Amino acid sequence: MFGTMFAITKLHPREKSCSMRNRHLYITLLTMLCFSTETVAQTLDQLPRLVVSIHVHQLRTDHLQVFSSLYATDGLKAFLSEGRVYTNGSYRFSPVDPSSAIASLVSGSSPYYHGIVGQEWLDRSTLRPVKAVYDPATGYSPRQLAVSTLGDEIKIATDGVAKVFAFAADAESAILSAGHAADGAAWMGNGQWQTSSYYAPVNQWLNGYRHLCSLTTDSNQDLTNIAIQCVNQAGVGLDDKTDLLSVTYQVTSQMESYAALDRTISELVSGITRRIPLERVLFVLTSTGTNENEDENENERFRIPTGKFNINRASSLLNLYLGATYGNEQYVESIYGNQLFLNHKLMERKNINMGELMRRAQEFLLQLSGVRNVYTSNQLLTSDSQQTERIRGGFHIDKCGDLLIDIAPGWQLVNEMTNTSVTSRASNIPFPIIFYGASIKPQCIETPVTADHIAPTLARAIRIRAPNACASEPLF
Repeated sequence: MFGTMFAITKLHPREKSCSMRNRHLYITLLTMLCFSTETVAQTLDQLPRLVVSIHVHQLRTDHLQVFSSLYATDGLKAFLSEGRVYTNGSYRFSPVDPSSAIASLVSGSSPYYHGIVGQEWLDRSTLRPVKAVYDPATGYSPRQLAVSTLGDEIKIATDGVAKVFAFAADAESAILSAGHAADGAAWMGNGQWQTSSYYAPVNQWLNGYRHLCSLTTDSNQDLTNIAIQCVNQAGVGLDDKTDLLSVTYQVTSQMESYAALDRTISELVSGITRRIPLERVLFVLTSTGTNENEDENENERFRIPTGKFNINRASSLLNLYLGATYGNEQYVESIYGNQLFLNHKLMERKNINMGELMRRAQEFLLQLSGVRNVYTSNQLLTSDSQQTERIRGGFHIDKCGDLLIDIAPGWQLVNEMTNTSVTSRASNIPFPIIFYGASIKPQCIETPVTADHIAPTLARAIRIRAPNACASEPLF
C-alpha cells in the first residue's frame, strides 16, 4: 500500500527538474523585485528635499566674475567653484523684462506660449495697459500665466503634499515664481509684506509672519529673512516630497552691490543648510536679464550714429497713407511701446483684407528713418525662420500689437503722448546659470544655453514631468 502511495507521489525526474527550475526562477524574480524596491527607495531617499530657485534682477556674468575677489568662501564663491556653472546664458525671445523672464524660467517656455509678454501690456478690449498679475477678482493672481510651472508640477506629482513658496520685492516676481498651485507668495508694498487671497486659504505661517515682521530698507535682507523663516517654521524640506522655495533678489552694476549680494546668498545658504544638509538641497542661481539704462546724450557725445524715431508721428503718417488707399478713417487704433494696434472692427466693416493692409503698412514703415525691421502679427504667427525666432518668442497674439517696429540700435524710440524715450540696443549681455548643492559636480561650461532649459533640468533632478509648455531638453 505504502509502495503504491509512494509510486503515486513520486515525481518523474523530468518533472522534478522542471520544478527546481521554477523554484530557481521564483527565487530569482523575488530577489530582483526586492532589489528593485530597495533601489527605488534609495533613489527617492537621495532626491533633493528642497529646490531653492534664486532669481536676480540685472545679474551679469562679467560683473559676477570680476568682483569675485570680494566674495566669502560660502557665498557666491562657493557657487562659482563648487557648482555647475553655465557662463553664457540668454533668453530665447525678445524683448525681455523681469516678468516675462521669470514666467519663462518657471515654465520652460516663452511668452508665445505662457502669455506674459512683460510687466504690463495693452488690453485690446479697453485700450488700457493691464498688469501681468492683475486680477479683478482677487487683486493679484497668476491667472494671466497660461501654462503650468515647475511649482505646479511639483504639486501635481505629490498630490498637493509638497510645499511651494515664493518671495520677491514686487508682486509680479513673487506671483509668477509661485505659479498657480503654491502655498503662498509674498512681496513688499506700503512698508509691509503683501499677499493675495488667490492663494486661499492663506498659509497660516505666512499670514502670521507678514503681520509680525516689518520691512527694513534692505529688501534683499528682508527676502533672506523670510526665506529662512519659511524653512524653519513652515515645514519646508522635512519629508521625502521635494519642496520648492523661490527668492528674487536684485543687484546693480556697482561693486558694493555684488559684495552685498554675496553676503545675502551666504546667509541664505547657511540658514537653509543648518536645517537641511547641503546634499539634500538643490540651489539654482540665474538672472532675469539685464536692461542697460543709457544716457541719451552719450551717442551724440561720442559721435555714435543715432537719431530719434517718433512713433506718434509714424502712426499719423501711416494713417494718412492708409487713408489715401482705403478711404479716410482712423486705421491705427492705439500705440503701446513699439507696437501699433489696428482697428479690426473698422476693417471688418469696410471689408478690407487684414493681411493685405498689414503688408502695405509694413512696406510704408520700412521706409522711415531709424526703422531696422517691421514685423506683422501674421508674419510672426506663420513664420518659422531663424530671423524671426526671437521676436516670435516674445509675441503673443492676444497681448501684442498688429505691427511691431524694430528700431535701429542706438536710436531712440520717442512717444510724445507718454513723454517717454527708450534707446534701442541689440547686443547680448550673458548671464550665469549655476546649479549648486545636491551632489552637483563642479564644472564650468562656456557653451551658450538658454534659460528655458532650467525648468526641465530641475524636473529631471526631482523625477517629475516638466511644465506642460516646456519643449526644451534638460541641461544634464
